[in-house]
Amino acid sequence: LSYQEAMGRVCPLNIWMAIILRLPASEKERKQLYCCNVKVTVSSFVTFIKQLESVFVRLKTLMFFHLAPEETRLLVLSLQEWNDYRLRWDPEKYEGIKKLRIPSKHIWLPDIVLYNNADGVYEVSFYCNAVVSNTGDIFWLPPAIYKSACAIEVQNFPFDQQNCTLKFRSWTYDHTEVDLILTSDFASRDDFTPSGEWDIVSLPARKNEDPNDITYLDITYDFVIKRKPLFYTINLIIPCVLITSLAILVFYLPSDCGEKMTLCISVLLALTVFLLLISKIVPPTSLAVPLIGKYLMFTMVLVTFSIVSTVCVLNVHHRSPSTHYMPDWVKRLFLVRLPTFLLMRRPGTSNVREKLRRKYASRNNLCQNNSRSGTDKRQYSNVRLGGLQTDSESFYVNEDLAQKFCWRLGDLPDGSGGFSDFRRNLTLQNEADLDEAVDGVRYIAEHMKTEDDDEGIIEDWKYVAMVIDRLFLWIFILVCVVGTLGLFMQPLFQSYNTPTADEAE
Repeated sequence: LSYQEAMGRVCPLNIWMAIILRLPASEKERKQLYCCNVKVTVSSFVTFIKQLESVFVRLKTLMFFHLAPEETRLLVLSLQEWNDYRLRWDPEKYEGIKKLRIPSKHIWLPDIVLYNNADGVYEVSFYCNAVVSNTGDIFWLPPAIYKSACAIEVQNFPFDQQNCTLKFRSWTYDHTEVDLILTSDFASRDDFTPSGEWDIVSLPARKNEDPNDITYLDITYDFVIKRKPLFYTINLIIPCVLITSLAILVFYLPSDCGEKMTLCISVLLALTVFLLLISKIVPPTSLAVPLIGKYLMFTMVLVTFSIVSTVCVLNVHHRSPSTHYMPDWVKRLFLVRLPTFLLMRRPGTSNVREKLRRKYASRNNLCQNNSRSGTDKRQYSNVRLGGLQTDSESFYVNEDLAQKFCWRLGDLPDGSGGFSDFRRNLTLQNEADLDEAVDGVRYIAEHMKTEDDDEGIIEDWKYVAMVIDRLFLWIFILVCVVGTLGLFMQPLFQSYNTPTADEAE
């Protein structure tokens, strides 16, 4: 059946229902007006008549913003208003009825669609009724879920700001047939429902016309939104900062514990897990690197540097005199200058043998000084030895032998002494046995002295490793603080170009 025949059958049916149901007079007049007047004017649309239209887009709510596929999905109420001179009537003839709600598919509609559509669905979600007044003014407010193609800027993620453009124009009519009038320079946010992830910065609108093409016309809305970073700050940024602080503690951990490399590798694995998590959140684009990705890469580079430096520190820590020789510049730089600069103070040695060695070294120096003051042989007479007094007896002392046994020649007074007792004591000792015993004691002393010297050099190498660790600790802290502030403070000083209505031309 044709549309006119169908409408002709509907009118008697509605009248019959009005008789049976006893509808009020106003309802009867509405049915009569709709069936007998509107059906004729709807089918008599003349395409060559230019219609003047006014399109007003009102943003209802930000329903969804999917970042990965670079598209914007949102729910929009598009309030469209135009005048159709064929849908006019005299209210006096229909008991003062001035408005009708007519199914939108039964009247002419301006086919305003979203041109930069991402899914190919250009129709509205629900064809609601259109409100028609007696003057021919038509109000149509269809809800629509739009998927708009949007180039996502991930450079400052998660402190990013996005600008998605919604371009509306007629699908079949050009500027010479349908004129779109922008009623406001900004989209309305009266019915906007706040989003938990995004904040609307601005919704500027502009009317675009091409001077070279008089048939082109569109209305563009710039959907400028800013991400709320609280979720990503708690779940990504703060854990990354804490993991970085663990990497700093690697340089404070003593080398003797044997867990420095384990801690470094554990931190590196944790950062790798976070990097894999970021790759699933941000879109796979090679145009820019997200801010959180930059920070993770920065931290991974620092952790890798800490692993390399830890290997070097452990190598220095386990050096010994049998494998490495400590140059003089290493002693001056890492044992004298850098500890002072890094406010490090090395405690004194507690070696008992070293203290005894120093004590007897001073006594040997005293013996040598006393031996140089006399001749090879010195005559002593009337010397009291062992508490015995001799009678005018004198004797000679071999100073080489006395120096060998470190006798105190200065303690031997001049005068009468017990020469016989002194000679008797000397004859009781076997000079060969004494020489062998002295050589054995000297060997043991030299061996212990060598061990003490080697132990001192090993302690010097350990102290050098400690100084290098402390130096890298301060460098790592400085680089981490400066790098973190430099990366996360960058979006605060970056200016965004928000389109306005003045940029229409």
